[in-house]
Amino acid sequence: MNKTFYSNGKLLISGEYVVLDGALSLAIPTKYGQSLTIESIDENKLYWESMNHNGTTWFQCEFEIKNHSVESFDTNETSQRLVQILNTVKTLNPMFLEGEKGYKITTTLDFPTNWGLGTSSTLINNIAQWANIDPYKLLKKTFGGSGYDIACAQNDTPIIYQIRNNAVVVHAVNFNPIFKNHLYFVHLNKKQNSRDGIKRYKLNKKNIESLIEMISKLTSKMIKSKTIEDFQGLITQHESIISEITNQTTVRNLYFEDFEGSVKSLGAWGGDFVLAVSKTNPTNYFVKKGFKTVVPYMDMVR
Repeated sequence: MNKTFYSNGKLLISGEYVVLDGALSLAIPTKYGQSLTIESIDENKLYWESMNHNGTTWFQCEFEIKNHSVESFDTNETSQRLVQILNTVKTLNPMFLEGEKGYKITTTLDFPTNWGLGTSSTLINNIAQWANIDPYKLLKKTFGGSGYDIACAQNDTPIIYQIRNNAVVVHAVNFNPIFKNHLYFVHLNKKQNSRDGIKRYKLNKKNIESLIEMISKLTSKMIKSKTIEDFQGLITQHESIISEITNQTTVRNLYFEDFEGSVKSLGAWGGDFVLAVSKTNPTNYFVKKGFKTVVPYMDMVR
């Protein structure tokens, strides 16, 4: 009997980096995500196949289940990461993968792997559903991070996300701006490793309590924005604050100084998607700059 689990991708609209230290953040589940299908087999093994959005296989591996653990003779990074994840799952649920049978496992992405919409977080949430464990605990013991991506994986509406007293607080929010047709997501053609960005943030941050409070207030104002001009002003302020905290140049100053609109980094700065706000369709502008993936807000957001 087959079982299939599905998790949404994610975009962090506000609070990048400072979400780790308690800032109120706005996050949005995407229409793109990842599924995980499990089929029981008679062999005491795991046959793993990962499919890309275009139906091609980007990873295959065979795992042995023995001595109450998962092992692989394949030494590549993806195989070893999966060994770590699956054995971590067993520490959280010792009954996981116990028994005579094994499984054929197929994961399927809805989006290109370089888009940065949560290849890892959707996998973690799907595996946690399969194993009936807390996905936040599994994330903490494997990839780390704030956990907002797990919240997006589980929710079908925009959310506000906050870490308060070491606990996760998630609330659905009605973020449906009347100017949503003027919002676009632009891919920078670079895959950013969020763990590297977090390391840089932790090295640079200092005396940020007041700035975190400012980001939280900006998040609340973004959600309530009534005009495109107000929203543009808020994201410009947000970019300035995060630039100061992380000692990084804003994406506008790096690539888009002549853009007639506003641009905001999303998640770890320097890669993946940015948010562009423009009163006219900016696709031609970005394509001429070499950024050919421009996704309207309504085509991206769940």
